[in-house]
Amino acid sequence: MRKRHILAAVAAAAAVPFATAVPAQSHAYVTTPPSRAALCAAGTVTNCGDIQWEPQSVEGPKGFPSTGPSDGTLCAGGNSRFAQLDDPRGGAWPTTRVTAGQRLTMTWKFTARHSTSQFRYYLTKAGYNAGTKITRSSLDLTPFLTVPYNGAQPPATVSHVGTLPGGRTGHQVILAVWDVADTSNAFYQCMDVTF
Repeated sequence: MRKRHILAAVAAAAAVPFATAVPAQSHAYVTTPPSRAALCAAGTVTNCGDIQWEPQSVEGPKGFPSTGPSDGTLCAGGNSRFAQLDDPRGGAWPTTRVTAGQRLTMTWKFTARHSTSQFRYYLTKAGYNAGTKITRSSLDLTPFLTVPYNGAQPPATVSHVGTLPGGRTGHQVILAVWDVADTSNAFYQCMDVTF
């Protein structure tokens, strides 16, 4: 009996480093302009699957654009659980009206904050067809806004203001990437806009 208690104590002690080594869960989504995840969570868009309950969970490998989620899975962060976010819905995602050269505020809501490397915002190229999935070739791979965070933890909500590039008309998509500093993951959000 004593031997069994000693083994249980040793096993419990060995588990402590593993439990404390797991990074804190970090989650967030873009509320302004409303991201596809936010639209699903609000019920504005239906038939969204699990994302309607977890708009903050669009997490995937970081390293975009050289690595990260594969083309066609960018809006879901490469996570097949949220594949509905990659469905272009025939170009029918609700859009926010914008103009070229406009200063646009993009707001993240955090449900669990975490040490952050940076936030980056990309826009689809002129001529993008809103009826197709987002790929690297459909995006301008130079972000129109980069916000370095140098390992700091963001507040419960954070807003970034960027100037939208010109040369776009019609339905376009902004891809927002939040790079977490101390994990191998990033969070991905797609916002549909109309110029």
